[in-house]
Amino acid sequence: MSPRRAGILVGAVLVLLFGTVLPATAADQPSSSPATLAGPPIIGGSFVTDAEAPWAASIYRSSGSFTCSGTVIAPTWVLTARHCVSSGISVRVGSVYRGRATAVAVSNYQVAPQGDLALVRLSSAHNTTFSQLADANPPTGSTNQICGWGYTSYNGPVSEQLKCADVRVTSTSCRDYHSGQAICSSRITGNAWSGDSGGPQRYNGQQVGVASTADGRSTQTYGSVPANRSWIRSVAGV
Repeated sequence: MSPRRAGILVGAVLVLLFGTVLPATAADQPSSSPATLAGPPIIGGSFVTDAEAPWAASIYRSSGSFTCSGTVIAPTWVLTARHCVSSGISVRVGSVYRGRATAVAVSNYQVAPQGDLALVRLSSAHNTTFSQLADANPPTGSTNQICGWGYTSYNGPVSEQLKCADVRVTSTSCRDYHSGQAICSSRITGNAWSGDSGGPQRYNGQQVGVASTADGRSTQTYGSVPANRSWIRSVAGV
């Protein structure tokens, strides 16, 4: 089995795993699927409503195909993973149902100096309840929540509705796909996989991580938001 970048989690899957796994977007396909992974969607977790995740954003390639998850952090800024951005991408916002969300053009994007994070600038403002960003990493052993439109089983498909799941933090000194400081976690009610990349990890109502890699079974790595706070403030002003 060869894990990959996570397109986002719980609903989409995030994919790399501490140096042994590679990041994967929603278009990537796993090479094998053990019978034990044929279980419930997200992989695992549960669906959420618009009221629960007004900050949800999904990323699309120039071809129009869904690839990654993200979060709206300011009127014209979406936070996602560095491995999710490329020329011609667009963003959909305003609904946890991707098909009902509003498509917004992208004017440009910037990648973090180090780490698997990127900021996507929208061509027009989207006012909502923004994802609040944390200034400190979550405690090791704490229960966090991850969200995304990624694969709902090891072989897919991606989810039409945003899903979230609980995970347990195992380390805050891991490295993400681009060697930045990361938060590692293990499955409680669900785990990330392809399509979950770029999606959030949240603790106490604040975003602490951005989906980078996962193994599609239990563990995932999220780029640390607190480790990149000064860069995010310098670019997006939040």
